[in-house]
Amino acid sequence: MSHKAGFVNIIGNPNVGKSTLMNAFVGERLSIITSKAQTTRHRILGIVNGEDFQMILSDTPGIIKPAYEMQESMMNFVKSAFEDADVLIYMVEIGEQELKDEAFFNKIIHAKIPVLLLLNKIDNSNQAQLEEQVAFWTAKVPNAEIFPISALKNFNVPEVFGRIIELLPESPAYYPKDQLTDKPERFFVNETIREKILLNYSKEIPYAVEIVTEEFFEDENIIRIRSLIMVERDTQKGIVIGHKGAALKKVGMEARADLEKFFGKQIHIELYVKVNKNWRSNANMLKRFGYNQ
Repeated sequence: MSHKAGFVNIIGNPNVGKSTLMNAFVGERLSIITSKAQTTRHRILGIVNGEDFQMILSDTPGIIKPAYEMQESMMNFVKSAFEDADVLIYMVEIGEQELKDEAFFNKIIHAKIPVLLLLNKIDNSNQAQLEEQVAFWTAKVPNAEIFPISALKNFNVPEVFGRIIELLPESPAYYPKDQLTDKPERFFVNETIREKILLNYSKEIPYAVEIVTEEFFEDENIIRIRSLIMVERDTQKGIVIGHKGAALKKVGMEARADLEKFFGKQIHIELYVKVNKNWRSNANMLKRFGYNQ
């Protein structure tokens, strides 16, 4: 029996539902999801295995015009998604009219590989608006197959999944069949903590934060974690910690609950906060955090 395998890379503007779609395909919460833009900072692989196929999905940061070095690095992850894709998913949402970077858009319409344009969040539209949007994107991206979907409500998602499998090239598996992702455990600890910061703090705090898990010790029944929350200024450190440590404690409790579901074990987690001025523009720091590779 022949076997199919390939890379399926998801790109689009911030907040269009890329992470929701990937998590729906993989069946695990690999990418964090919040209502804030720029939630995804890295390129994250999610691997879906079947008896005769391996689909390697890639969630990428939302396309923006970079304002500082970390965002430049984030856009490099998006550029790399064009280089190894066997199938490209361009995700838009109802009412959207353009990609925030014309160069990326030109790459999409001139792509030599299959392009699926997913028109997401159709549960927020009516039939007339949907028909208008399908016509608009058919003209704008004539090389794409268009699928109206709701990633959140799983509408048309199985149909898209089936179409991707049809488009995958014949190939042996690239990864072991029991592998779920290319990221180590500490990455998911970092992302879970960062998600809780995105949900619990406002203004510049979530964007000035990076997480480093310095200790990850796994026993048979418990995982002991010690993680550093990096901020850029002393005032941010005070906000993250909160009055008598209450805000930081809340982040720790919420992260622990999610990590216990993810790892299926009891979690003991310690969090502390450190100031590292202007880390988002520091090449050495960005390399340490996995942005400049």
